[in-house]
Amino acid sequence: MTDQEILNEINKYAETVLGDIDPQKTPVSTQLEKLKPKMEEIASKSGLSVEDVFIKYMDLASAQKVKMEKDFKDTMEQAGVTDLGSLPF
Repeated sequence: MTDQEILNEINKYAETVLGDIDPQKTPVSTQLEKLKPKMEEIASKSGLSVEDVFIKYMDLASAQKVKMEKDFKDTMEQAGVTDLGSLPF
């Protein structure tokens, strides 16, 4: 199983089990507990420990977030927006 497949599977599962919770108000430990069944399944399929799957997921999710933020910043700069505070909304 590739890193991208692991990230995609956990993210898809997260949409189902975390869909109605507010990530800002729900402790990370609670969110991770809800993702644990999928991480256990992936660990079993890939021969990794659950801890290794967790670490891999956290690393991949962090890298994905950084890329999304960079892409957003680049898009805004291409549109001529360098100060988000200057937007009219």
